[in-house]
This record gives sequence, C-alpha cells and structure tokens, in this order.
Amino acid sequence: MSTTDQSDESVGQTKVSLWTIAREWTRLGCIGFGGPPSHIALLRRMCVEERKWIEATEFEDAIASVNLLPGPASTQLAIFCAWRLRRTVGAILGGVCFIFPGLVLILVLSAVFLAHHPPHWILGAAAGAGAAVPAVALSAASGLVPSSWKRIGTARGQRARWLLYGLIGAAAAAAIGPYLVLVLLSCGLFEIAIRREGSASSSARTAVGAVAAHAIALGGFDALAWVALKVGALSYGGGFVIVPLMQHDAVTTYHWMTGAQFLNAVALGQVTPGPVVLTIAVVGYAAGGIRGGLLGALVAFTPSFLFILFGAPRFDRIRANLTIQSFLSGAGPAVIGAIAGSAIPLGLAFQHLWQVPVLAGALVWFFVLRHGVVSGLLVAGGVGVVLALTGVPV
Repeated sequence: MSTTDQSDESVGQTKVSLWTIAREWTRLGCIGFGGPPSHIALLRRMCVEERKWIEATEFEDAIASVNLLPGPASTQLAIFCAWRLRRTVGAILGGVCFIFPGLVLILVLSAVFLAHHPPHWILGAAAGAGAAVPAVALSAASGLVPSSWKRIGTARGQRARWLLYGLIGAAAAAAIGPYLVLVLLSCGLFEIAIRREGSASSSARTAVGAVAAHAIALGGFDALAWVALKVGALSYGGGFVIVPLMQHDAVTTYHWMTGAQFLNAVALGQVTPGPVVLTIAVVGYAAGGIRGGLLGALVAFTPSFLFILFGAPRFDRIRANLTIQSFLSGAGPAVIGAIAGSAIPLGLAFQHLWQVPVLAGALVWFFVLRHGVVSGLLVAGGVGVVLALTGVPV
C-alpha cells in the first residue's frame, strides 16, 4: 500500500460535516484580521482547543511543514486543517471559504480606491495608510529574522552567508525588481551547493532563467497570470514577500497602477481579513477589472491547494529533506532582505511631504510602542482623512 493510501486511512477519523467546514472556515475568513499570526491562533483555538479535531503536536508539525512550502503559509495551514477533516473535498471547500470573504471585500474596496474620481477623504485615507506601508515592510522583515538566523547555523561562515544573502535580497528588491525571483532562487541553490546537496543547481538556475525571460515579454492577462504565479508558487517566507515580487511589475513594467496606488493595494491587503496575498486581487483589478482581480486570486492561490493536496501525506518526508532545508537556509534571508529592501521603492512612491512624518510615526508605532499592523494602518489612514478634510493636498 502506498504512503498516500496509508495517510488517507489515518486522516478523516473525526468525521466533520462539509456544512460545518464551510461555516467555520467562512467565519475565520471574515474575522481573520492581522495576518498569519492571527490566522494561526484562530485555527489552533478552533481545531485543537475547542473542537479537538486535531492533536496539538500534529498542528505544530503542520505549521513547521507549511513554512517549508512556497506561498502563503497560514492559508496553506487553513487548507491542511480542512484536509485533515475531510481530505480533498474538505481541503478545497475550507480553502475557498477561508479566502472568499476577504476576496469579495478587497475587490469592493479596489473599485472605490482605484476609481477615476474617488472622494477627497478616500484619497486622504489611502495616502495616509500608504505612508505607513514602508514601516510595515520593515516590521514584517524584522519578525522573520529570529527563526531564519537560527536555521542557518552557528558557524561563522554560515552567519556570514546569511548576512550576504540578506544584503543581496535587499539590493535586488530595491534595484532590479523583475529579477527578484531569480535572486531568491539563486541564493537557495547556492546554499544547496555549499552544503553539497544540489548537483543540479546550475541546470535548475538556467531553466528558471529561461522561464522568467520568456514571461517578462508577455502582456495583458498572460502577464498578470505570471505575476500571480510568482506570488503563489515562488514566494518563500512571510506573506509580505509578495510586495517586492509584485511592485516593479505592477508599477514599472506593465503600468497597471501608479506607485501611490500600489501603496494603497498593499494597505488594503493588510487591513482586510483573510490572507495578505489577496493584495494580488487589487493588482489584478487595476490590470483588468473584476476579471483581472479574480484571475489574479485564482492563479495565486491554486499552488497552495496543490501543495497541500499532494504534499500533506508526505509532510514528514518534506521536513526531513536536507535539500529543502538547505534551500530555505539560503532563500530565507534573501527573502527577509527583499522585504526590507522593498521599503525603499515604497517610500520613493510618496507624493506629499506630509507622508514622511506619518511614516516616522508608523515606525514608532511598530518598533517602539509594539502595536499591531492593522491598527497602525488605520491610524495612519485616519490622519490622512483629517488632513484631507482640512484642505491639505492629498
């Protein structure tokens, strides 16, 4: 009997109705403000503490496993928990219900914020919240440092490589946006080679380069699909890594939106419930209206479903794979650097001088006062509304 068959017999011991999965995962999608930490806490409370559907140790192992996969980890964890209860049908139903409320809300807000002539106070809210986005990037990067620093090892050479990978990622995000994916992959492949686990690294790099070079020449919905695929299948690390992966394409390469509008998109992805990756729906809406938003979300989230459906029965082997561990040891710090480096082009997108002190206030809010991202963006947006109503240019 195959490993998959054995795993299928071991899951689904606790029969939960599909209606229950639809109801509870939709509820999570509606109240899941605050990004991955909030999503993980809500899933644990429901599945482990209250309903006792999943053992605590299995839940912790699942967190570790999804963090080894590219794409939005907390979304994959939500899909895994539903898969654990009703396998394939449960995973698809739970994942869709978790994503759908935030997708609807963010598309509605996209129509408001990206309208040709939005109300003046809306422009103020967008400019205020957008001013805090570079601080959000730095906060997201800092939160990923401890685990990545621990993963790389304690030897002097290992920690020197960690710093090098981080600097390379930061420089790439700030200067060569279209090739960031190649940089992240190359750092991971280089670490594999250093640890003598990846004899095929050069051929893999060549293949990825050929795909990327072809994709850059695309346009329209093909281009949108490629950007969404990078977000969903090639983003390693926290959800905020999608920002440097999208920014150059959305603003400079394809001109779907202005730099200020991209700041709005990132802010909307942070303050709405559900996965942060839903930011791609705002970019998709700017590129092609409702159809573009739906296409972006479909392409970005499909890899997460596939990773769980095919990978969940093999999580133990994924976690034990030394090549995967080596790749993430190299790609992880590059991702952190890329997230931090994205703060530079995000800041350069400011259109008004008053946004600079708002950014300074956001840095204090996140790093000194230790308050949350959602509250910080709402406060910054409120400052923008007040300034707009007093006649300050927005």
